[in-house]
Amino acid sequence: MYYGNIKKYDIADGEGVRVTLFVSGCTNKCKGCFQPETWDFCYGQPYTEETEKEILDTLNNDYIRGLTLLGGEPFEPDNQRVLVTLLRKVKEAYPDKDVWSYTGFVYDKDLVPGGRRYTEVTDEMLSMIDVLVDGPFVEEKKNISLSYRGSENQRVINLKKSLQEGKVILYEVRR
Repeated sequence: MYYGNIKKYDIADGEGVRVTLFVSGCTNKCKGCFQPETWDFCYGQPYTEETEKEILDTLNNDYIRGLTLLGGEPFEPDNQRVLVTLLRKVKEAYPDKDVWSYTGFVYDKDLVPGGRRYTEVTDEMLSMIDVLVDGPFVEEKKNISLSYRGSENQRVINLKKSLQEGKVILYEVRR
């Protein structure tokens, strides 16, 4: 897996101060995407053990609320297989930190058994994510007043509650 950037003090992609990993590779290629360079699966630099250590070390600060995954597309199959390992380590080392992830896929359509981005690690990956922002960016539904999403079709999902209740529960964004 490749990645385009790591932000160590991000306040835009989830609540609180976050560490944000921008992975490379996306087959959605949404019109109006704010980072089309990340569509290329080899954009940026290779994700290595040193990259993972940098993320884990940065999370070890009291003012960091959690980790956010975005891209590119975290739920491309090859990216899932790398990210699930990172999430295991994050949850083991920092069980009180939350994890947000963005995806251009639709949670209850594409990330379920039989869905177009469901893999052998999808369920485990989803089980370690607290908040999932799903759905493709739709330029015609762009709305800059929305919290944590770019277009009105996208949802901010409380993934923990959704998994417990077996249905999509939206996350209540704090203002």
